Amino acid sequence: MQTGLTRLLHQPKTWLKNYRVGLIANPTTLTPNLMHAADLLAQHSEVELRKLFGPEHGIRGDEQDMLGVGDEVDQHTGLPVISLYGKTFDSLKPQPEHLNDIDILIFDIQDIGTRYYTYAATMALAMQACAQAGIKFLVLDRPNPIGGMQIEGGGIAQGMENFCGLYSIPQRHAMSVGELAKLYNTYFGIGCELEVITCEGWQRENYFDAHTLPWVMPSPNMPTLETAIVYPGLGLFEGTNISEGRGTTRPFELFGAPFINAPKLKRELENLKLPGVFFRTCTIMPTFHKYQNEICGALQVHILDRQTFHAYNTGLALLATLRKLYPEDFKWRTEMYEFRDDVPAIDLLTGSPDIRIAIDAGKSLEEIWQISQHSLQKYESARPDVLIYE
Repeated sequence: MQTGLTRLLHQPKTWLKNYRVGLIANPTTLTPNLMHAADLLAQHSEVELRKLFGPEHGIRGDEQDMLGVGDEVDQHTGLPVISLYGKTFDSLKPQPEHLNDIDILIFDIQDIGTRYYTYAATMALAMQACAQAGIKFLVLDRPNPIGGMQIEGGGIAQGMENFCGLYSIPQRHAMSVGELAKLYNTYFGIGCELEVITCEGWQRENYFDAHTLPWVMPSPNMPTLETAIVYPGLGLFEGTNISEGRGTTRPFELFGAPFINAPKLKRELENLKLPGVFFRTCTIMPTFHKYQNEICGALQVHILDRQTFHAYNTGLALLATLRKLYPEDFKWRTEMYEFRDDVPAIDLLTGSPDIRIAIDAGKSLEEIWQISQHSLQKYESARPDVLIYE
């Protein structure tokens, strides 16, 4: 299986011609032998790499979640690095002065297949900037590590757009970033000059471990493929006062809080008979983030069957169960989340306030799951037209 980066490096002049090049990259922008694209392109005699652009966590993965990253000089290449994750929403997008000395902007970052993972939003905003500046945008495609078949969740209601969801696609979108770029460009109206260098040898049913590509953490709290598989559902804990396991060695697979009675919660969840998953009782003491240095009753999510496991429905079931068991202790996050403080974070993650309202009202899981399937008309009608892989 060859990624878009590998194919580009075989014949850089085919795609880059005599262009002045910018590169959006992070620690996953690697060849199969773990060489970083920034280093290889900077050294290449046929490539004029002018500058680098770093998304959330930075180009070399230095920062934790939701921490602003400043402009800098890359220590490896000596090239200027423009941050695409500062302290304001405007900082998420390349500015005209960042693009005036380049002819093409390359995007090569490993996504994990979940809408609220911010790299695809960085891509979309960069595409918008390229459309405005009249420069080409080139996506070096990579596999969706959790496959391209299973779709989970709903879209985004009007007014709920945010950096965790610029466009109305489901939480588990089952597309590569190259396919998303085509969707955004054509059906959501970006309209830039777009080219995608596709992967060779990826099939939609394949998870990341079907190939020999090395897993490199796409962000500091995405240590394993299993983390990526649970993230479409367990990422919802970011919108609550439940620890999503940041500050432990298994973020998103572990979750807990000081007020949780783990055996009691496990029994409640077992009664729901959620498919493809086992919950193991444990305790955690996060070293940073929520409940730092506090002992928390916790569960670990163990995936028994990838095909039947539904991460998003499982995440909603966890929220509803915790809300029912701990009505006084369980809280929705009210602080600013990804540059918005006018609506609760959970509404930005789910894409609609209706789900939070249904959970608070004690609606059945079946009702909550049904409500969660919303606002996907454009995605469902357009997706077949932009798919690249079989």
